Amino acid sequence: MIEADVARACANDVLAALTALDLVRTGGILFELTGTVLSCAGERADAAAPTRPDGTVVWEQLLSQACEGARLTPTFLTFLAIAFLLSAVAVATASPMTLVGAMVVGPEFRPLSAPSVGLVRRDIGLVRNSARTLAISFPAAMVVTALATVLWTRLGWIGVGDVENARAFDFIYEVGPFSLVVALLAGAAGMLALVTYSSTVLVGVFISGTTVPAAGLAVVAVFAGKWNVVLSSLAQLGVNLIGIVLAGVAVLLLLLLRDGRQGGSVMRREPRSGPSRRRGVPPATAGPRSPTLRPDRPIPGERECQD
Repeated sequence: MIEADVARACANDVLAALTALDLVRTGGILFELTGTVLSCAGERADAAAPTRPDGTVVWEQLLSQACEGARLTPTFLTFLAIAFLLSAVAVATASPMTLVGAMVVGPEFRPLSAPSVGLVRRDIGLVRNSARTLAISFPAAMVVTALATVLWTRLGWIGVGDVENARAFDFIYEVGPFSLVVALLAGAAGMLALVTYSSTVLVGVFISGTTVPAAGLAVVAVFAGKWNVVLSSLAQLGVNLIGIVLAGVAVLLLLLLRDGRQGGSVMRREPRSGPSRRRGVPPATAGPRSPTLRPDRPIPGERECQD
């Protein structure tokens, strides 16, 4: 086994070269962030790199995260259902604090980032998987919320008759000029946090604020008979979902353009022809893939990345 510490700005070039040597099929490649490193050689390597470390996107790692986020899992479905339940309680009881709790619990950040990555990388399978996850999880969570709302209403715990009069929650279902603006800002912030490995917790709350409340309100409004609120909430949800994905695509395209101008290699994972990756196997060790660089050709940015 060979281990090496590589400047983050050179990670894409190194991974491309190792992939060109067919190590993915004959062995395996495992890479991860090293965290804080006290090294003069490391500082010189970062200084010689063509881009700043904090401005470099490791595309293989981003793609692996997107593939994991596109999967429909029981854990994801459970968190989403809990978030919808909290938002329904918040609307029915006019509780802003409960609504904030619903936004904190909402887990839809990564599944919404996966379509953006798939579109930019032209990975139809990733787009299809993420779309399937969203198409199944949101209706399923709304059905669970509907059943719970029926139970709570019959027990007399909540009332749904004054949904349309809850003026504090107008922002949830009233589609206006800022609906798309907020969705675009949320999507851009989320993608930037994802590619720069910044804290995604608060950004996830921001994104959930554009999706979870609208879905919860739509469910409660159905039982209140406020169909105008239902349609408006669903329209708000659709606008927000589209805006988040489009903003993510725009951010990634700008990053690709920047990397191309600065001479870094931009890798594109080819569709896999072999069996799907088994759970627990590192992303870089799964199945054969076409080399992104030929072994007899120089690595783009090699001179800049050498110490």
